[in-house]
Amino acid sequence: MINAQNLIAGAWVGDPDFERRNPANPDEVVAVAPSAGVADVHDAVAAASDAQPGWAALSPMQRGAILMDAADLLRRRHEDIATDLTREEGKTRAEAMGEVRRAIDVLRFFGSAGWRTGGETLPSTMPNTSVHTRQEPLGVVGLITPWNFPIAIPAWKMAPALVSGNAVVIKPAELTPLSINHLATALVDAGLPAGVLNVVHGSGSVAGDTLIRHQGIAAVSFTGSTGVGMAIRDVLNARNARVQLEMGGKNAYLVLDDADVEAAAATVAAGAFSLTGQACTATSRVYVTPGVREVFVKALREKARAVKPGNGLDPGTTMGPVVSEAQLAKDVAAIGAAVEAGFDVGEVRDHEAQFLAPVVVSGVLHDHPLATDEVFGPVVGVIDVADYEQGLDLVNDSSYGLTAGVCTRDLGKAYHFAARAQVGVVKINRPTTGLDLNVPFGGVRDSSTNTFREQGERAVDFYTWTKSVYIGHDL
Repeated sequence: MINAQNLIAGAWVGDPDFERRNPANPDEVVAVAPSAGVADVHDAVAAASDAQPGWAALSPMQRGAILMDAADLLRRRHEDIATDLTREEGKTRAEAMGEVRRAIDVLRFFGSAGWRTGGETLPSTMPNTSVHTRQEPLGVVGLITPWNFPIAIPAWKMAPALVSGNAVVIKPAELTPLSINHLATALVDAGLPAGVLNVVHGSGSVAGDTLIRHQGIAAVSFTGSTGVGMAIRDVLNARNARVQLEMGGKNAYLVLDDADVEAAAATVAAGAFSLTGQACTATSRVYVTPGVREVFVKALREKARAVKPGNGLDPGTTMGPVVSEAQLAKDVAAIGAAVEAGFDVGEVRDHEAQFLAPVVVSGVLHDHPLATDEVFGPVVGVIDVADYEQGLDLVNDSSYGLTAGVCTRDLGKAYHFAARAQVGVVKINRPTTGLDLNVPFGGVRDSSTNTFREQGERAVDFYTWTKSVYIGHDL
């Protein structure tokens, strides 16, 4: 068991009052953490405000070098961190190793950005005048991150904020206190000045709410549910503060008659069942044209049957447990609703504890909650469509717009789908999950504020404002 404390003004503080148990072994207490109160959040913001000017005064290269050094420390601690990530979140050892690798690469990517960050030089219509722009940090930014990627998402929010010269106060998910503390420890050990990064554990209703309402917070970047995100947006908009939201998804896949059915089933299964379906980019609804419907459903169910739920640290496990009893209840309720509606749920294996095997439901109606509402578990609905055109229309007929994909050998339809799919990320013959860190990420409609993108070079835009400078040189 590890004591995961708050980090405020460079000191690890806070008495633990919350236990996190291993979802694969509820008898094991993985970590204890404090629940930050209003005063703790105010102290964290004050520390960040004091530290930010000195941090911003460093060159971008100096700031980037600390991120690079922190990446090296994470690499040396890679295996231990991945073990803790598996124990607190549940994902398989391979998935945890991959996520820590992503955090390392993110720190390196934005660390190296310190050598190329800044503004641009532009021509002026005025005689004897030079013009350039400067990218200025916002000041103190608040980050609120979820449990499903407990080290990768904090890293990809934190790194562009820090390299841009901002100070950070982050409230991580209650269910995963260890991963953020590993990340924060690496940055502190790499030489990050006290107060530049502050971590406050605790509930969204207290720590999170205090953070978003604090007048010293210039911007908030949030990843989580759509309902919570919209409420945060309203609070930040009311005081004209910047807000970035990455929220839910009901990600669709369209499988056409000309697709390689085995490849399509493998692609959909990877998107639907990896990470226990607990990803905002997970495939959740599949539209299939008549020529391949029966063989596709059979192939997808074979892929589901091959999945072995279990403890993520066991070598034979291919899918970890559901993260919590509350999430398990939501998954089971979705399956029950499908049975009640008369859909074909195929094989539903009995689940022990929080080990829920994947379920493929066919014959789903497009307007049923299984096709419209985010489940966030290894449950996928298959919906019949007459042709490509109807399939594309139904893919777009959603309040969400994060990712979508199509399996086809038809290059024309692939390009047409890429142009017409109303989502932030399009995948052609690839799973909806899996993203390159150098590529902008975000959605539209209820999946995102759709103003600033995360990851890639564009991520820095959210954490900076542009100043235009005119210099006359004729005196």
